[in-house]
Amino acid sequence: MAAEKDLVIAEGGSKKKFIIIGAAVLLVVLAGVGFMLFSGGDQPAAVGSGDSTATSTGAAAGAESKGTALYVPLPRPFVFNVPGASRDRMVQIKVQLLVRGSNNETLAMRHIPLIEGSLLETFSSGNADELVTVAGRDALKNKALSELQQAMVEVAGSVVVDEVLFTGFVMQ
Repeated sequence: MAAEKDLVIAEGGSKKKFIIIGAAVLLVVLAGVGFMLFSGGDQPAAVGSGDSTATSTGAAAGAESKGTALYVPLPRPFVFNVPGASRDRMVQIKVQLLVRGSNNETLAMRHIPLIEGSLLETFSSGNADELVTVAGRDALKNKALSELQQAMVEVAGSVVVDEVLFTGFVMQ
C-alpha cells in the first residue's frame, strides 16, 4: 500500500511538471512567433517561380529609386475668374504637390513662384462649364501637371513634380 501511495503522489507531481513545461514551451513559441511578425524582413518572401521573384525585386528597386513620397503645400490658394456659358464664376483651388525624394522637395520649394505662375496660367484658361464636372476637374489637373512638368524640365532639368493634388476646390 505504501508503494501505491508513492506512485500516486509521483503521478500528481508529473502532471504539474508536464503543465509547467508545456506552458513554458508555449510561451517560448508565442514569443518567437511574435518576434517574427513584428520584426519584419528586408527581403520580400519568394513565392512561386523565379520569374515572379525577379519581378517583385525589380518593383522594389523601382520604388526605392523613386524615393519617398513627400507633399509640398503651396503657400496660398489660387483665386481666379473663369468664363461660363451663362455667367462668369470665381474659383478657389488649394493645391499640394506630390514629389519623390528630398532633393525634389527642395527643388519644388525653391521654384514656388514658377510653379504658382504655371498653375495659375493653366487654371485660368479653364471654362466654368467644364469645371463643374469631375471629369473637367480631372482634365484640368492633368493639364496642369503636364505643363508644370514641362516648365520644371526647362528650368531645373528634371520633372520634379509627380502629381498635382487639389486639396480644396470651391466655385461660386
